[in-house]
Amino acid sequence: MSELIKPAGYKALIDMKQTEHGIKLIKEFFQQNLSTELRLRRVTAPLFVLKGLGINDDLNGVERAVSFPIKDLGDVEAEVVHSLAKWKRLSLAEYDIEPGYGIYTDMNAIRADEELDNLHSLYVDQWDWEAVITREQRTVAYLKNVVERIYSAIRRTEYLTCETYPQLRPFLPENITFIHSEELRQMYPELSPKEREDEICRKYGAVFVIGIGGKLGDGKKHDGRAPDYDDWSTVDENGLAGLNGDILIWYPVLGRSFELSSMGIRVDKESLLRQLSIEGKEERASLYFHKKLLDGELPLSIGGGIGQSRLCMVLLQKAHIGEIQASIWPEDMRKACREWGMPLI
Repeated sequence: MSELIKPAGYKALIDMKQTEHGIKLIKEFFQQNLSTELRLRRVTAPLFVLKGLGINDDLNGVERAVSFPIKDLGDVEAEVVHSLAKWKRLSLAEYDIEPGYGIYTDMNAIRADEELDNLHSLYVDQWDWEAVITREQRTVAYLKNVVERIYSAIRRTEYLTCETYPQLRPFLPENITFIHSEELRQMYPELSPKEREDEICRKYGAVFVIGIGGKLGDGKKHDGRAPDYDDWSTVDENGLAGLNGDILIWYPVLGRSFELSSMGIRVDKESLLRQLSIEGKEERASLYFHKKLLDGELPLSIGGGIGQSRLCMVLLQKAHIGEIQASIWPEDMRKACREWGMPLI
C-alpha cells in the first residue's frame, strides 16, 4: 500500500449526504466564478484522442496512457487523455477565440501509473481551461495576475461552503504568496522539493511556486514537466526561468502542502524548440500538434488544470480523496481508511 496519512483524531465534519450536496454546490459555484473571472466559455472535451498525434499530455514523460484499438478505424490506437493541455490550444484556434477570452471544460482522465494515497487516485477530474493572450502578456507579472484571480475564486467558494455548513471553518489566507522554485531551493537547500513545498506552505498558507520543469542551480528539477506545453525555460528580467507553476496550500487536515492547480503560459515557437532540444525530444517537432504550433497556426495562450475532487476535498475538509470520488483502491487501504474514520466511496 502506498503511504497513507492518518490524521490524529480525524472525524468527518459532514456526513455522506451532506458531502454529495457539498460537491454539487462547490462544482457549480466555482466553475461559474472561474468562467466569469477569466472570461471562459464552456466547451465539450474528449475522453480519448488518437495516438501518435502529439495531442495527449505526456505529464512527466514516463506515465503510460490507457489505450485501446478502434475497430472501425482499422484498429488504430486511441489513448485516454492524461490532461487536455494541448487539445485546448487546438480548440482555441478552431473556435477562433480572441485575446482576453478562453475556454474551460470538464476533464476526466485515467492515470494507471498513479501511486495511490490520500491525494492521488486512478481517476482524475479537473477543470481544464485555456485562454488566448497577446505577445506582451507572456510575462511573470501577467501569470501572477491570473493566479490571484483564480485564488480569489477559490476563496469565494470556501466562504460559500462554510456558510452552508457552519461546522466547517475557513482556513485559507487572504492572499497567495509567490516564490520561484530556485529561490525556494536556496531557502531550503538541504530539503527535497516536496519538503520545501511543505515548509513554504506552512509559513504562508497559500503559495504559487514559479518555474517548474527546468533544472535549478543544483542541476536538479523541482518537478518534471513535458517540454511541449508549459514554458518553463524562458528567462525573466531577474534571470529566473519559467512562466509556469503550481498553486499550493497548507492543508491542516493532513498537515502537509496540497497542490490544487498546475498552470502556466504555454510555449511559443522559440521556447518549444528550446525545450524539445533540452529534453532530447526533437523528433516531436514533426507531430501534428507541434507542426501546427511551429507553423504559427495556434494562438499564444495561458492555461491549466484545477482539480475538482481535490478542491471539494479541501473545502469539505476531508482526509482522503476517496471520500469525494468513486474509484478503485487497494483493499487494505479501504480497510485502514474505514478503521480510521474516513470510509471511501
